[in-house]
Amino acid sequence: MRNLTSEQYARTKYSEHVVHEETTLLEFLMSALDGISRNRAKDILAGHGVSVDRRETTRYDEPLHPGQVVRVSKHKRSNYLLNKYVKIVYEDKDLIVIEKSEGILSMPATAKQYSAKQVLDEYFSKRHFKCTAHTVHRLDRETSGLMMYAKNIETAQILEENWHSIVYDRRYVAVLCGEMEREGGTVESFLKDNKAYVTFSSPTDPGGGKWSVTHYHTLKTTPRFSLVEFKLETGRKNQIRVHAQDLGHPIVGDRKYGNGTDPIGRLCLHAYRLNFTHPRTGERMQFETPFPTAFQKLLSYNQDK
Repeated sequence: MRNLTSEQYARTKYSEHVVHEETTLLEFLMSALDGISRNRAKDILAGHGVSVDRRETTRYDEPLHPGQVVRVSKHKRSNYLLNKYVKIVYEDKDLIVIEKSEGILSMPATAKQYSAKQVLDEYFSKRHFKCTAHTVHRLDRETSGLMMYAKNIETAQILEENWHSIVYDRRYVAVLCGEMEREGGTVESFLKDNKAYVTFSSPTDPGGGKWSVTHYHTLKTTPRFSLVEFKLETGRKNQIRVHAQDLGHPIVGDRKYGNGTDPIGRLCLHAYRLNFTHPRTGERMQFETPFPTAFQKLLSYNQDK
């Protein structure tokens, strides 16, 4: 059998494509791979089958420049993360961005609790990566959407110490109870937990309260429900949930701060945008996920009533 050189062996595993003009990775893949569909290109990216200049990426909107080389794997990886609660959106040597489903903790409160951190640690172990997932921010168990974890302590420290300057746009979408009266506005208050660990809101500092600011914009409204975008200026515990309650329109499915309305069996809160400056490279990273289809159907169904 003829021995293959390293370059010849690489060609049996990858197809290589040179970038000739400014574009994005998703558009480039659709063009370079014989006009495959957008969904198929996203599947290849999600399967960790693409690298740019030998740097693996899953970021579909990554900008490409002339002269860069895109490699596309010809084989599926058997150690890729397959988990109903956690989907990898982007990964590099310093951090990982995931989309978390509702129903799983961001990190365990006790050693035996199942969490997204545990899922990622097991994934890293299977890939023989000498790293663990460092939690730098959280989503409630009932909240779905985009999250970021650091893969080393150095990156975690940079993110924790400079979070508000690094993360420049975090947005959520929620279905609220009732018909919103205003197109948009801002909710400001002090938030503090009581002895039962329930967060309450106050216009004045009750002593130890944290000043909290939430901006909101009504996207769609019906007599029964409203689809509302929230942008955090501060990031306090249960901030959006309590401020929605302050608006008189609690989040649908919120058992703690809601009014008992729960038509789809979940908290209707989703973190759909996460934009930040990469703590190592300084690159502006921008990620979005679609709104949950159940949210859209809920408003469409009730609009017809």
